[in-house]
Formats: sequence, C-alpha cells, structure tokens
Amino acid sequence: MEELFYQTYTIALPIILTALMGYIVWLLKNQKKDRDANSKGAMLLLRVQLIEYHTKYMMLQEIPSYAYENFCEMYDAYHALGGNGMITKMKREIDELHLKKKG
Repeated sequence: MEELFYQTYTIALPIILTALMGYIVWLLKNQKKDRDANSKGAMLLLRVQLIEYHTKYMMLQEIPSYAYENFCEMYDAYHALGGNGMITKMKREIDELHLKKKG
C-alpha cells in the first residue's frame, strides 16, 4: 500500500507542479498585457495634453513658468513610456519659446 502511494506521489507531483507553473506563467502574461495597455493609454493621454499645451502657447507666443514646468514633466513621463517623434520637436519649440521669454 505504501509503495502504491509513493508511486502515485512520484507521478502526480510533477504533473501538478507543471500545471501550477503553467498557470503562473499565464497569470504573468496577462498582467504584462494589462500593464502594457495602461502604459499605452497613459502615453496617449500625455500626448494629447502635450499637443494642447503646444498649440495654446505657440499661438500666444509665450508660456508661463508653471505651464513650462508642467510641459517638461509631462514630456519626461511621455518619453519614459516610450513616446517620441513629433512631441520631441514640440518640446524643442516650447523650450525656445521659454528661453525667448526669459531673454
């Protein structure tokens, strides 16, 4: 009887552990998908706000210090999330606008 229990144990344990590991991998993949979706959504929201700031302050031809700081912080977060391209060009234009106001 004890031998039967031992044989069952040695066969069932690897199967159970394999299933458990598969489940853990599945959970981790789903969490990564959720994180990626959240990051993408945050990046897109930041892009919209950065474009609005750029449009507004380029039309005004000046940017207040608080708005410039907000723009820079949003840009840093946007860039950290993997965003780049046209927003980098807009950042340079906002930097020039801020420097022009100071000068």
